[in-house]
Amino acid sequence: MEKKIILEELLLKKSQQKRKMSPANYKKRLFVLTKTSLSYYEYGKEKRGRKKGSIEIEKIRCVETVNLEESTPPARQYPFQIVYKGGLLYVYAPDEERRNKWLAALHREIKENTNLLSKYHRRFFTNGRFLCCNQTCKAAPGCTTWEKYVTLCCTTLSVKPLPPVPQTLLRRRSLPQVVSSNKGILNMAVAQCNYEPSGNSAIRVVKSNKYHVLQEEDFAWWKVRDLEGENSSVDGHTSAEEQTMAQHDWYVAGISRAQSEQLLHQKGKEGAFVVRKSSQAGIYTVSVLSKFHESKKGTVKHYHVHKTPENKYYLTENHCFETIPKLINYHQHNSAGMVPRLRHVVSTQINKVPATASLGNGIWELKREEIVPLRELGSGQFGAVHLGKWKGLYDVAVKMIKEGVVSEDEFVEEAQTMMKLNHPKLVRLYGVCSKLYPIYLVMEYMPNGSLLSYLQIHGKELQPLQLLEICYDVCDAMAFLESCQLIHRDLAARNCLVDSNLTVKLSDFGMTKYVLDDLYVSSLGTKFPVKWSAPEVFHYTKFSSKSDVWAFGILMWEVFTLGKQPYELYDNMQVIEKVSQGYRLYRPQLVSDITYQIMYNCWHELPEKRPAFHQLLSFFEVLREDSRP
Repeated sequence: MEKKIILEELLLKKSQQKRKMSPANYKKRLFVLTKTSLSYYEYGKEKRGRKKGSIEIEKIRCVETVNLEESTPPARQYPFQIVYKGGLLYVYAPDEERRNKWLAALHREIKENTNLLSKYHRRFFTNGRFLCCNQTCKAAPGCTTWEKYVTLCCTTLSVKPLPPVPQTLLRRRSLPQVVSSNKGILNMAVAQCNYEPSGNSAIRVVKSNKYHVLQEEDFAWWKVRDLEGENSSVDGHTSAEEQTMAQHDWYVAGISRAQSEQLLHQKGKEGAFVVRKSSQAGIYTVSVLSKFHESKKGTVKHYHVHKTPENKYYLTENHCFETIPKLINYHQHNSAGMVPRLRHVVSTQINKVPATASLGNGIWELKREEIVPLRELGSGQFGAVHLGKWKGLYDVAVKMIKEGVVSEDEFVEEAQTMMKLNHPKLVRLYGVCSKLYPIYLVMEYMPNGSLLSYLQIHGKELQPLQLLEICYDVCDAMAFLESCQLIHRDLAARNCLVDSNLTVKLSDFGMTKYVLDDLYVSSLGTKFPVKWSAPEVFHYTKFSSKSDVWAFGILMWEVFTLGKQPYELYDNMQVIEKVSQGYRLYRPQLVSDITYQIMYNCWHELPEKRPAFHQLLSFFEVLREDSRP
């Protein structure tokens, strides 16, 4: 029995030129689209003839228009392409309306496909090469971002239920050097690198050996026991090599290429440099600012640290060293082929609480006399925020909660939940001093302040890729909260903070419901940040991870407008009315069409149609990769 036909039409087909230099020819074929295939047939005497070819729908990877070649005749003005596993087909519709109809129908049918392309070739493959990028292989990766890709993926993925994320997968992602081998229970691990004992560590950790995990003491550290019964605390993601480098001011852990460029441009000195992990696993990169024959602002150059077969390190082959610190020391005094030499260390190290030393050893109530507030940093929802010192050694942020500002019992319960959450993109809560007023909320110190103020002050220095990195950082934190089945409720640029290395971290998650402030009250008297709220929040006060997704779209808009107020011309009541009628924020000037599509999909009226954070994270990873120079 023949399958139901979706579209059937006589179209012009270009020969597939199986041989690189074979001449192009064009033939009329009857194209038939069904749920499972796109087939084409000979056509004569007003009836279908022999089948000439067929493409399975599940193998189609991209359907898009093609830019016209020069001197194209009227019969070939409306081409489109079907890229499928193993081939490429060019088809011509009789007019724009018919082409759009075929594109829309094919997009509907392929949206469930798992292998769609994020890039395509916008011009024809002719005479053995693509006219857009001159690549000579017909299967060569695309050179132009396929903007429809995100729309198709978001539409499809957002309606699929979020699968449960096993804890081991979360830890595997956070701690890539020690991998748990037990499903759902973190009690057995395989070491992914060697680890030499230092400090109180009692045993060596050997690559590929198995260990019992006794306790995950911190985000970065696990307490393990070897199979003979000896105990040790091991760093979950830091090699001995990296620990050595961490003692130097020039090493910046966990910083991206875009962040390094921003740091160095802010320093603004010829030869300013940092050393960071490359995006390529196991490789380190020296990033240095050069003003040699460049613009006034200068250009950041990135040099990979290479290794010889004898395990010596070099930037230029004639100068090899046993360690990276020795290599850096040499190039601080000699350019030796680099432009310029490494003149100025750009340090992001401040006197933070070390990752290996939980403040108060994880104790909830801290000793007030050990926390000394210094200068005021600003004023937040809960009261004043001060830079403080713990035991006279470490910088911390101290939020001072005044009496009557919060519902105390519930607030303390929420803060205890916050304290247990460890993720590199969440601001750490170390503990509280709650026996006297003001209550001290002792947190990780973030020297560059709120994301909102940072955007307003430094935004014009940032490139679109750097703005994309900011959104990625926030999305990474939100995907973690989503996996823990936690809701933020107040996701906005004002509630994100910027670290010394320009990493953006999420703060104040879950706290909004305990605070009363004009910003959080609609004209209906309900507490929520109106301009960041989804329709289901101001209609039914219904919070969920999907209402956080809506707020994330607004935050993206804040980022790409460099800190503008959303809906700046409207008050809260007008915003509720306009959003309910379908009004959405405009596309900022710095946003590409594909990034705006991600933003816009966060604002779908139906929560179930919005993408989940883990799906958004995947889109950002594709965009980051595609945007790298």
